[in-house]
Amino acid sequence: MWQKTAKWFWVVWLLVVAERSLAESEAQREITGLIQHVAQSGVVFIRNGSEHTAEEAADHLAMKYRRASRYASTAEEFIDNLASKSSITGRPYQVRLADGTQMRAGQWLHTALQSLRLQRAAMTDAKP
Repeated sequence: MWQKTAKWFWVVWLLVVAERSLAESEAQREITGLIQHVAQSGVVFIRNGSEHTAEEAADHLAMKYRRASRYASTAEEFIDNLASKSSITGRPYQVRLADGTQMRAGQWLHTALQSLRLQRAAMTDAKP
């Protein structure tokens, strides 16, 4: 009896660990995709009143993720906890689009995440 219980415990434990690992991999993939999206976007990123190129912004967000990934177990947490405001001043980051529209970076990044997820779903659905 004990051996059967122990076997089932290990089977369940392995499944839980495997599922968590897959979820972490998915979150990391989405966060990396968001950072790449920022780098390629051409937006002006405004942090604490200073303007930065999209590439500079992507480098900054990647650095924040490397240093504080414990606060970003999902792409949403990455946006809300790391990518949308200064960790020092608390001031929200802004983005200025090519047409001159300015908005909060968090809003822009959440929209970008939805778009990335839709693209990925479309690619998955298109596979035979």
